[in-house]
Amino acid sequence: MNGISYQNPSPFGRLPILQVSPTVEAGRWPAKAYVGEVVPFGASVFREGHDALGAELLLTAPSGSESIHRLSPGAPGTDRWETKVLIREEGKYKFQIRAFGDDYETWHHNATVKIAVGVDEELMMLEGIALFKKAAAEKTRSKANAKLLTDIAKVLGDSKLTAKARLIQAESAEVQAAIAAEPIRSLVTLSETFELHSERERAGVGAWYEFFPRSEGAVFNAATKTWSSGNFVTAAKRLPAVAEMGFNILYMPPIHPIGVAFRKGPNNTLTAGPQDPGSPWAIGSEAGGHDKIHPDLGTEADFKLFVRTANDLGIEIALDLALQASPDHPWVKTNPEWFTTRADGTIAYAENPPKKYQDIYPVNFDNDPEGIYHEVLRVVNHWISFGVKIFRVDNPHTKPVAFWEWLIAEVNRKNPEVVFLAEAFTRPAMMHALGKAGFQQSYTYYTWRNTKWELEEYLKELAYDSAAFFRPNLWVSTPDILTEYLQFGGPAAHKIRAAIAALASPSWGMYAGYELCESVARPGAEEHIDSEKYEYRPRDWQAAEKSGKSIAKYITKLNQIRAAHPSVRQLRNIEFHHTDDSSILAFSKYLAAENSPTGKSDAILVVANVDPHAARETTVHLDLAKLGLPYGVSFEVTDLITGQTFTWSADNFVRLDAFLEPVHVLKIGKVI
Repeated sequence: MNGISYQNPSPFGRLPILQVSPTVEAGRWPAKAYVGEVVPFGASVFREGHDALGAELLLTAPSGSESIHRLSPGAPGTDRWETKVLIREEGKYKFQIRAFGDDYETWHHNATVKIAVGVDEELMMLEGIALFKKAAAEKTRSKANAKLLTDIAKVLGDSKLTAKARLIQAESAEVQAAIAAEPIRSLVTLSETFELHSERERAGVGAWYEFFPRSEGAVFNAATKTWSSGNFVTAAKRLPAVAEMGFNILYMPPIHPIGVAFRKGPNNTLTAGPQDPGSPWAIGSEAGGHDKIHPDLGTEADFKLFVRTANDLGIEIALDLALQASPDHPWVKTNPEWFTTRADGTIAYAENPPKKYQDIYPVNFDNDPEGIYHEVLRVVNHWISFGVKIFRVDNPHTKPVAFWEWLIAEVNRKNPEVVFLAEAFTRPAMMHALGKAGFQQSYTYYTWRNTKWELEEYLKELAYDSAAFFRPNLWVSTPDILTEYLQFGGPAAHKIRAAIAALASPSWGMYAGYELCESVARPGAEEHIDSEKYEYRPRDWQAAEKSGKSIAKYITKLNQIRAAHPSVRQLRNIEFHHTDDSSILAFSKYLAAENSPTGKSDAILVVANVDPHAARETTVHLDLAKLGLPYGVSFEVTDLITGQTFTWSADNFVRLDAFLEPVHVLKIGKVI
């Protein structure tokens, strides 16, 4: 290596290296990645004057293996340098950006310009000789590379050849390849060292399905007007259908005993009848608390069998971690200091005005932090011992961020495979802080982003601005949320929302009944009427399928597309294309062969009519480079939903009828 090596102190070295990415607040926390993710690395690198620069990523994998990746210039005039790397290992990566004076490129540029006009020709040859000889003498250079540079130095000194002829040999493909492999560097400058935390694929990629086990197999006896609860044995019968639709994570609301005091009735009414099962989030009764199973659902042995059955089908079980208690929870008696006592001596129940949850006591994390911290850790470890590796955390934004940072670090230290999903519909600063604190995934505002403009802006934010620390999980529905878009959009709205969620994000999810397009809201609320949170809700899946009211087959196709195309299972590669209609959204996902886990290029284009009430016509204008295609070509596309094949180019007429097929999912095929 030529020249002095400068360690970049604060923040300028000999060659400035700024705005390194991916980083989180200048390295305060490690950036996030997962196995199989293609991560973009970059930095702003520049220098005084006009001499050429080079930049490289020095990457150390968790196994200790080191690799060097050459960065390429980004958009002209930005001084941005970029590269992409496929992450293959779990654990802590370390990386630096190395900037250097690119002495060959500086000489080559000067020589080309001067020789073209007959100026300083022999001087350029002498400088080239000195450059190649000095580089060939570097101890770190391979013998083959050194010999080639020595031979070129001799060519440059051959006065029998014209300067132009000598330059042509010094810029041959062989020389260019050798110098690309082992650059001639000077003024070498290193950035600080940053960390990238890589986790298992499921930490970043998954298709989630939610159901209430008590509803799966629940039976109402009309004669006695009594309910028999579903349980883990009956719920297990639903698992093959969930797997067949392509879901690989099953999330269940709390499975613990439910309190009796202030139990809620149907639609969150204050009076519950003897047959009302109560909200699963009102955790705790005489039967136990967070480490117990509701007696109606079965035994611990039943739960273990349920987990194994799911695992055998390729499904992981996600449990709800809701850190709150019913008035009947054992904690209320054993540790009353874990709750907030009001001035009148009563324990404060949960409120989210205008909503009131009289059946739930929030936990106070400040009265006895050591006690409650370690109790929650004990509970989480208890369920990990049953084979649970994923937790969906209820309302984490109502607990201290420092607590989550501690808990997740403690759990992942011994069990790095465990994944936490934050159900945090709150302000951006808190949602982002939870991601930095360690949550592997988070719910998002996707539910309320419905127009083309809203979707483009929000998906760009998720993919470009916050991806280093915030992994989105795009849920299309929950038991709590039924947006107007779904209430009045019918099956078309359900298809549109599912297609965008499943194909724009590596992780997406839906609540049972979505495939039946359940869309009747409780008057005056953005919630399902007769909410399953407060009552049993068995569904006749077979009858729905026979009647044609189910879109389960459509959901299945979406998950099959996700499974078959690695580009779709990435977050940071989404690109948007212009359309002339304000309701036609177009985006693509592309992986070049060198960055693809399969070693093959993979390009998918999604064109969606986000107006569920009409047919829309427009021209879609494609940036072919974003699809890995050269300018001006025509190419074959296949719609993975309908199977139809078309010939497309940069500009294409599209008609999407919301009542037929509102979304094109196009696989880019051969150039014609």
